[in-house]
Amino acid sequence: MASEVNWTSQSTQRKKKSKIEKSENLAGFLFVSPPMLIGGVSIIVLFPIIATFILAFADWKFVQGIENLQWVGLENFSELLGGDKKFIQSVVNNAIFIFTVPITMLVALCLAIIIDKHVYLKSYFKVAFFMPYISSVVAIAVVWQVLFHPSQGPINQVLMSFGIENPPTWISDPNFALISVMIIHIWISIGFNLIVYIAGLQSIPKELYEAADIDGGANTWYKFRNITFPLISPTSFFLLITGIIATFKVFDLIAVLTQGGPLNSTTMLVWHLYEMAFLNLEIGYASAIAVVLFIFVFTITILQWLGQKKWVNY
Repeated sequence: MASEVNWTSQSTQRKKKSKIEKSENLAGFLFVSPPMLIGGVSIIVLFPIIATFILAFADWKFVQGIENLQWVGLENFSELLGGDKKFIQSVVNNAIFIFTVPITMLVALCLAIIIDKHVYLKSYFKVAFFMPYISSVVAIAVVWQVLFHPSQGPINQVLMSFGIENPPTWISDPNFALISVMIIHIWISIGFNLIVYIAGLQSIPKELYEAADIDGGANTWYKFRNITFPLISPTSFFLLITGIIATFKVFDLIAVLTQGGPLNSTTMLVWHLYEMAFLNLEIGYASAIAVVLFIFVFTITILQWLGQKKWVNY
């Protein structure tokens, strides 16, 4: 009898919990539905996404009016993959630009370990490294434009003082322009990665390091490989996904510094999309570029989610 009473009471409590959860979900949906259905989310986000996927199969310049829209099927995509050398170059540049992510993560992790364990005034260094991330990209680009000046810039002045007679012209050189933009992007992104890594390091229980010291034979590399790195793997996974997505959205640095030049050496997918949509007014073709960009980002993200099971420890 006692067991039957307990089972009945438990089932009653489960029913009450399910009713409460349903009511809470309904209340949350009611609160969210006005902006989702009527307000900014639908108008600013959902409608442009749907319109982009539709217009990718059309040939249209919006200044001519909707009546001049012509459906061309997959013609935009075939032109992208077959005859648009600038698009192919932008894909290659974006693929190279992805290497800024592991470099940024590695530098930020080293700095985070040093600041977290071996440096006083931690708050000062956190703010100092985080300032570029929250500063205006236009102002940062102008400062680096001065630093990279071919003849009067401080960087080349230092190189010439070391005996390098013909230092790189950096942004104006097709062989170094993309590297220059990558250096600036890494410098900007280190601060965010640093703050996130420090938070991840501080969440690791200190008892694990103490136990490793008590057991003996646990040097610094052993503790990093077996304790630190596995326990910050979720943090690394988060930074890897957000970092790669950010590399596909680089626009402001290109717009201020190089505008895709010289000789398309810094043209990215987003910049090529901007040129086709707002300079050449080819909305259908630009929408096809946006769809391809979405496919790239979506595919890379899915592959990362599948691969994270092998190296991320939750």
